[in-house]
Amino acid sequence: MKTRIITLALAITLTLVATAAPAPVERDIVIYGDNSAAVAAAVQARRMGKSVVIVGHSSRVGGLTTGGLGQTDIGNRHVIGGISREFYRAVRDHYQKPEAWKWQKPEELRASKNRTEADVWWIFEPHVALDIYNGWLARDGIEYVKNARLDRSKNGIVKNGARIIAIRDEAGREYRGKVFIDATYEGDLMALAGITYTVGREANSLYGETLNGVQTAMDKWHQFFPGVDPYVRKGDPASGLLPFIDPTGPGVEGAGDKRVQAYCYRMCLTDHPENRIPFIKPDGYREDWYELLFRNIEAAPDLATVKKWIWINSPMPNRKTDTNNRGGFSTDFIGQNYDYPEADYATREQIARRHLLYQQGLMWSLAYHPRVPAEIREFVSRWGMTKDEFTEGGGWQGQLYVREARRMVSDLVMTQHHCQGRETVSDSIGMAAYTMDSHHVQRYVDKNGHVRNEGDVQVGKFPPYPVGYRSIVPRESECVNLIVPVCMSASHIAYGSIRMEPVFMVFGQSAATAAALAIDDNVSLQKVDYKKLRARLLKDGQILERPADSGTKTTAAATGKLAENLAALQARGIIQQPDYWLKNARPGKTCAGQSVATLIVNAVSKKKPGVTLDEACDYLHAAGLMSRPADWKRYAQKGKTCTGASTEKLIAALEQLTRPEK
Repeated sequence: MKTRIITLALAITLTLVATAAPAPVERDIVIYGDNSAAVAAAVQARRMGKSVVIVGHSSRVGGLTTGGLGQTDIGNRHVIGGISREFYRAVRDHYQKPEAWKWQKPEELRASKNRTEADVWWIFEPHVALDIYNGWLARDGIEYVKNARLDRSKNGIVKNGARIIAIRDEAGREYRGKVFIDATYEGDLMALAGITYTVGREANSLYGETLNGVQTAMDKWHQFFPGVDPYVRKGDPASGLLPFIDPTGPGVEGAGDKRVQAYCYRMCLTDHPENRIPFIKPDGYREDWYELLFRNIEAAPDLATVKKWIWINSPMPNRKTDTNNRGGFSTDFIGQNYDYPEADYATREQIARRHLLYQQGLMWSLAYHPRVPAEIREFVSRWGMTKDEFTEGGGWQGQLYVREARRMVSDLVMTQHHCQGRETVSDSIGMAAYTMDSHHVQRYVDKNGHVRNEGDVQVGKFPPYPVGYRSIVPRESECVNLIVPVCMSASHIAYGSIRMEPVFMVFGQSAATAAALAIDDNVSLQKVDYKKLRARLLKDGQILERPADSGTKTTAAATGKLAENLAALQARGIIQQPDYWLKNARPGKTCAGQSVATLIVNAVSKKKPGVTLDEACDYLHAAGLMSRPADWKRYAQKGKTCTGASTEKLIAALEQLTRPEK
């Protein structure tokens, strides 16, 4: 009997050991997510003497930077500093080694000079980025827990008031920290913590923008060729719409909706015979998914145009590419991701699998389908996936290009006005510089009965601008120890400018710096002393304002033209101090809003005496001399500023308006 009792006790003990939850992890800073921002944040945390853990929801660190996006979208390379620049310098160092060139000689790489500079390279193969990041983790002793997805139920987080105490992964392992960083593309920890956020496009009216919401007027780029029929049987609406055309679209111009800009996979292709995997026809291939592709090719003016608009096939080292969406029917799976941002893991995986099926089927169709002209098939089929990248997926990566998901709503929302310089922040944690860029969000039938894409916006030609610290921290009432450098607080259209991988690295570094200072000073993230934060960021190489040589350069001819216009306006009694305008009405500068208002009213009064500012703006708009009167009405006010570049154009318009009649 004694023996049986001992045996039973041993069995119970072994059972308890086998089912016990993993030991908790306690660190100063807990980073959830394993993309490029997470890596930069972890490196900075260690440099500031803090213990840190990256709790990764995947098995591959680096997100899109290691997931195929090798053609870095910079916007302006002069404003990338700190750890972010260290990464691109490490890329350059790698390609200085002869052994780095297996499939190509360095001199055979077809890349523009601004992509391969003397100290940094902005293009790279996925495995090179992965090796750099893994090297950093090993170098700095950074703990990286793979495949540790957040338990998104109420059991996945422990909060005491507005403070997070711990989070748990799906295996039940607990991660305790003083500060938490959400470095995911989806914002899962942010949402679980009860932070206010949004998904989709805001109405223009919410923030006084012009490029948000439904944008059919902007549908010039990545568009179908004219006349593509949307119906299953051409010309027969009763036959129903072809797949992925939204019967409810497009919506009211400028109105908000929950549609999300399209996702895709950034493919790494090669045309090297020894390293190429031919495109395959995937299991589950649906020919009707590509009927619009075939019809779009048939509607093209010529095959040269088709070749141009199939894709963006950007050259990477070793005869590889970073291949992205281009044209009306390409790698973007338009309208098929609306549920992704807030979906559970199983649904997200299903959405990702459908994206993969679509893209694999697209590439096979372009390369081998008989309805594609032979010249196009030959052009595409010489490419294929790479044998030495993403080997576990046969050349296909696991990282879906999540261009946008949840976006936090905090005390500072970055908007179109910040991008274009009408508003600026005083608490910069880094610079953004890319064009305001949204991919299409839907396909619909236009008034002519043809298929169109909607949602693409590409508006740039503005200098780099600072992004505020308040846009990466929640409202203090919601959480005092969470920082969100990726799903930060921005409108849809502003996020389209900000959402670049090097910028996420910049924000990751700044987030970890703020976290360390909050720990040292025992304050909430919202109470971090910005002077201290700024000083440390600058010390560590961050760039917080636009360098003098990084913006649009004003040529002598442009300066001369401005001077001529000002002289004319002075001679007509419209301005009194041309030197002020000559100094400030130029790219990178700003003009006092009240002074601009006076300028507008004085000029229009020559044509219509006694006008108010609003009336003057409407007059100029009706005359075709002012494209966005609402912006001028809002910013040509006391206490506000107007961008110098816009004011320079305004001066030219006012000179034209007030020219004496011949």
